[in-house]
Amino acid sequence: MEANRLGLPAYGGDLNPVPVLITKSTCEIPSYFADLAPVNPVDRTSEKAHLMTWKGAQGLAKDIRYYGDWMKDTAWNRIGYLYSKVSINNKDTKEATVVAWLWARTVRSPDPAWNGYVPLIKSGILRKKKNKPLVWVDPIVDHDNQSIIYQIREGGLPKGGTVNKCIATGASIDFKYLRQQGAQGLIEESLIGRVAKQGTGCIYIDPLEIASVPDPIWKPEYPLPLKALGFRVQKYGMKQWSDLFNNRQLVALSVFSDLLSDVWRMAKEDALKAGLYNDNIRLKDGGSGATAYADAIKTYLAFVIDRCAGLWSSLCIWINSLEAIAQVFGRQALSMVWDYAEANPFSSSSGSWSGQVNWLTKSVSNLYVTPQIGDIKQSDALVRLDEVESPLICTDPPYYDNVPYADLSDFFYVWLRHNLSDIWPNECATVLTPKKRELIADPNRAGSKEAAQQHFEQGMAQFMNKLSTVHNSNYPATIFYAFKANEIKDGNTISTGWATFLQGLINANLQITATWPLRTERPGRLRAYKSAALASSIVIACRPRHDKASTETRGGFISILRTELPEAIHILQNQNIAPADMAQSAIGPGMKVFSKFKRVVEADGSTMQVRTALALINEVLGEVLSEEEAELDADSQFALTWFEQYGYKPGPYGTADVLARAKLTAVNGVVEAGIAVSRDGNVRLLRREELNPNWSPMEDKRSTDWEAVQHLIRLLHRSENEAASLLKQLGGEVSHARQLAYLLYSVCEKKKWSKEAVTYNSLINVWPELVRLSSTTRAGQQTIV
Repeated sequence: MEANRLGLPAYGGDLNPVPVLITKSTCEIPSYFADLAPVNPVDRTSEKAHLMTWKGAQGLAKDIRYYGDWMKDTAWNRIGYLYSKVSINNKDTKEATVVAWLWARTVRSPDPAWNGYVPLIKSGILRKKKNKPLVWVDPIVDHDNQSIIYQIREGGLPKGGTVNKCIATGASIDFKYLRQQGAQGLIEESLIGRVAKQGTGCIYIDPLEIASVPDPIWKPEYPLPLKALGFRVQKYGMKQWSDLFNNRQLVALSVFSDLLSDVWRMAKEDALKAGLYNDNIRLKDGGSGATAYADAIKTYLAFVIDRCAGLWSSLCIWINSLEAIAQVFGRQALSMVWDYAEANPFSSSSGSWSGQVNWLTKSVSNLYVTPQIGDIKQSDALVRLDEVESPLICTDPPYYDNVPYADLSDFFYVWLRHNLSDIWPNECATVLTPKKRELIADPNRAGSKEAAQQHFEQGMAQFMNKLSTVHNSNYPATIFYAFKANEIKDGNTISTGWATFLQGLINANLQITATWPLRTERPGRLRAYKSAALASSIVIACRPRHDKASTETRGGFISILRTELPEAIHILQNQNIAPADMAQSAIGPGMKVFSKFKRVVEADGSTMQVRTALALINEVLGEVLSEEEAELDADSQFALTWFEQYGYKPGPYGTADVLARAKLTAVNGVVEAGIAVSRDGNVRLLRREELNPNWSPMEDKRSTDWEAVQHLIRLLHRSENEAASLLKQLGGEVSHARQLAYLLYSVCEKKKWSKEAVTYNSLINVWPELVRLSSTTRAGQQTIV
């Protein structure tokens, strides 16, 4: 896309037809219809039509919206009766649109005393927001009739989850039993609640039996992989892709899919009326007339259906803190969901058809369209490199065993193939996406972990060697990579994904000349929600290593690392790299040192491997971060070390006294500073909520960096403006507070205190915004912080 924007000849390729079609839709199709006015009768014949100037893909976007709206209206006429509204008062004079139906899977109780099904509900909490009453679903057991009904409660105490126990008898339900029931097709589901829109908020309503749902016109009866990375649902009886949807969801998806043929005919007729020529050349053959335009409209609306599939699945959860439906791939996996949310396609809320049309039309209208048409093919990377003479290569290789790309893509591909096989027959030629040649380390495909690693290593080596051979020598090759670096095994920090990828690069005689961490992940995605997920990718620039590159010893390599890495780490911190990304980001400058040598020699004369170099880079990173501790005030140094040993739990006074003396402070001093309490022969750090809520660094005679960090986090939970106000008061101590946040994250990561780690990672993530807010006074004057 960027090469296209710059007007350069852009070539792309992937084995997987899903990204191929997506890239065609961003880099190829819009160029065929650049600056074209919309062809639909409303926008084409409006009073202002002759005054409008259509740039880029704006006209195309208008047509996508028009035909998308027609599909919604037509689908409503066919199946709108399946999505009835709900009365919201006793007089039945006012109705609201249901935006979500909440379902729980059910299973027969393992206790013979209960002759029926019981629900599997994760928590039962439907709304959990500040300043609003808690809303939850209450399963009410009728022992006389051996039945369960569900009522919505507001306030009070929820009963909790029911996945692991029978709510009727208290009998334990283990996952082995659930898998047995699933394998026999005995897992069913019950409606446990409804969500409707009232004004700008949600109201929660007791369940009500829905209308009888007919069979879908078509459904994707293709097999799920028997086993695959990140797949769990097969263990519970889901064997086909159609099993990931309930019947009403399949009906909706099949009806919208069925309408695409009508849209194609309408779009072609309207395009002819608008003056596009009737050459009958298809889009796949480079056409730009009425036939090709209809192909394009159908392609984009097929993507809308795919977006809807991601929100109309029985694996979509209800996020009670946002009061919204999460799309199925909040993580790059398919895990079992016990209670799920079914979206209303005809609402205006999350998961609606109109919402997905809006997303797509915004994307298309903002595409940078140039006369230079991209060249995107479904092709193996090695083959694609041979098809372009002296290319400048930019690539994002697979992440070892992190993502089963092709297996996950089948979720979308089965719908794309059904809807677009006439438009893109070559890309949709296979029943499922190609997998045999895909470069990932999946033991399920390879037969063993060792075979999977060998497959990845050999493939990566082939690609890197090809890259070094064909790449244009006037420019660096750029490679994106985002694989979390820290994997702890037997007490050592390793990274198989990074090690394998970088070893291939080194073996291909390539040298890393520069690295940049780039923020590429959307904040607030489910993977990052309440976790310390990576927010950045690393872009690596590399060139062929010089023929006269020298050899270095292990000791020499470590010495150079200790000289060059600290400055690189400080630059990363100043650029506000999140703590969760620091270990990954430090790999770049560390490997820049390693890769400039022809080889690094171990004490026994063997060549140092990348895995060893990565461990050494991580060790030096730890040293750099530890050295920053010396810049903190003495009380904060004590608190940091005490926190690493005891967290917020009490520890012996004698141990605290020895530590305090070593840090040039005293237990009484730490207590006086207001960050710890000493009683009954024990010392304990105060939690954030126990600190003085009126603390001010300007008034505290014994102000500490520890208090600054904890109060910044406390205020950040209330508002960014309040946290920014405190940041401004800190003045010259700001940098120490940020250093302490990095150190505290490192401790929490090592101790696997994930919840606490998230708080420090989040603080660093919002640091630039806090600085921006703190730099402006009410009068609009700028203040340096």
